[in-house]
Amino acid sequence: MTNIDLPIGVFDSGFGGLTVLRSLVEQLPNEDFIYLGDTARAPYGPRSIAEVRRFALEGLDHLHQRGVKALVIACNSASSAVLRDARERYDVPITEVVLPAASRAVAATRNGRVGVIATQSTVNSRSYEDAFAIAPDITLTPQACPRFVEFVEAGITGGDELLGVAEEYLEPIKKAHVDTLILGCTHYPLLQGMIGYVLGTGVTLVSSAETCAQSTYSQLTQAGLLHHEPREATRTFLTTGDARDFQGIGRRLLGGFVTDATTVVLDPGNDTLNRR
Repeated sequence: MTNIDLPIGVFDSGFGGLTVLRSLVEQLPNEDFIYLGDTARAPYGPRSIAEVRRFALEGLDHLHQRGVKALVIACNSASSAVLRDARERYDVPITEVVLPAASRAVAATRNGRVGVIATQSTVNSRSYEDAFAIAPDITLTPQACPRFVEFVEAGITGGDELLGVAEEYLEPIKKAHVDTLILGCTHYPLLQGMIGYVLGTGVTLVSSAETCAQSTYSQLTQAGLLHHEPREATRTFLTTGDARDFQGIGRRLLGGFVTDATTVVLDPGNDTLNRR
């Protein structure tokens, strides 16, 4: 039986998953968390699905071996590539960012036209098309927005250059007359103001970070693994890249939320692809 006092492991390709972690901390304030960002190999968006799968399993293996009571795949590209493998591989609850966001969008849309903006890898995986198989009456418009990640990690959330890029990326979304848009990359909630400005108030924005946190709460409650009483909780930050760079970018994105980080080395010789 899983120990309720173990931390929750959160894996991301880099920094975007910090928005998921922030939502998790807000909704599960009594839980300990270990966050691992694979910043040495980020971004995952331009990579092949096979490569993303291999990298993500290495990261999830590392967290699982440290001892966690649940795993959160806080990256749309990784969720798209590895979810089925992860649920077969690990003996703890697994949550991710794709299906919860799709379910929320189905409930939110009024005209049945939903958009999703994501990395190229997520769009290529067609994971959101698969998720919307539960709602065949929905018309889905996917759009890759790769440069959004660059702006976020540079700390840029406004200005003429970003506005021009946003208008170009979001034009197909506007032409499709969607009334609900999934922010299908965990960097994108940090651009919610700009995206909302371009699309207008008639479009409901669905954050995969918030819906993932709600799904995690539900799963831990059902499994009897949630701390309900106040306790002193901890957050541990790990990175495969430079720890000082991680702290610097993390603090630029989310202020004092990110504390000291430690560099770790993942084990690629772990028979990652074949072990079950």
